Amino acid sequence: MQPSTPPFDERLTAPRSWWLIAALVGIAFALMLLPLGTLPLLAGLAGGTVLSAVAVSSYGSARIRVVAGALVAGDARIPVAALGEAEVLDAEEARAWRSHKADTRAFMLLRSYIPTAVRVEVTDPEDPTPYVYLSTREPQALAAALKAAGPA
Repeated sequence: MQPSTPPFDERLTAPRSWWLIAALVGIAFALMLLPLGTLPLLAGLAGGTVLSAVAVSSYGSARIRVVAGALVAGDARIPVAALGEAEVLDAEEARAWRSHKADTRAFMLLRSYIPTAVRVEVTDPEDPTPYVYLSTREPQALAAALKAAGPA
């Protein structure tokens, strides 16, 4: 028997332009080592490209999932029963909740290159976290998945 597919699963991948920048960093490393010869030039090209690609990949590897009655966002696993209503934020509201409306106690999984987000109140009285802020490209789908996974 195969496990059921999660109702929501999103990886917050880095934009394509960041991969171009990673390649340009490799070229910059190669140019810095050009005076030392061909072999150091090739090593700089390969090493610089690989290091910058690893950095871009690791930053874009954060995932948001709603599975088995829990919201899994990055390293956090929060039971859906401890969450309130999900509020879909457009680009303007998301920017406000990232800046002047933000609470320092909130759990935030944000990526600056994703304009929309979801803010979910934490209703657990023992948890000092007031809300969870999640950058997502599909805020309506995440809100619907949280509502569907909530207590019946």
